[in-house]
Amino acid sequence: MRVLGIDPGLRNLGWGVIDVDGSRLSHVANGTLHSVGDEMPARLLSLFQQLGAILIQYAPHTAAVEQTFVNKDGAGTLKLGQARGIAVLAPAQYGIEVGEYAPNKVKKTVVGVGHASKDQIAHMVKMQLPGAVLTGPDAADALAIAICHAHHFTSRARIAKALA
Repeated sequence: MRVLGIDPGLRNLGWGVIDVDGSRLSHVANGTLHSVGDEMPARLLSLFQQLGAILIQYAPHTAAVEQTFVNKDGAGTLKLGQARGIAVLAPAQYGIEVGEYAPNKVKKTVVGVGHASKDQIAHMVKMQLPGAVLTGPDAADALAIAICHAHHFTSRARIAKALA
């Protein structure tokens, strides 16, 4: 199974692709998309098109996106929500199921604690994906989201199979 993890952002949208074979995870690719343009519609369109190209190139079976957290800046939260909408819409356009995870759940799954730092996340991603060269913190977060989804998706599949 191939998993695309997406760390939504309006300026920088991190993405990471992993392959899952049972409990074995392997790194495929990662990177950061940068929005282009001055106006919001142009920036969102550029992210949508770039993410579409990633979906076509790597053909994931499933995707996962980090849920938006609400911070003190309401306008910033709304802008992040729009980027998150792109991150959910692009895979859905290709018929790909999208999982959504709270930031603390991703950190707890990958690092073991819900309030891990970016450095801790990057370190654990490298440990779980030997040989992966991280292109930046947003890409590391996206790979962590993919790892989280791989663990929870396969667990849900095993439970459903056992109940059937």
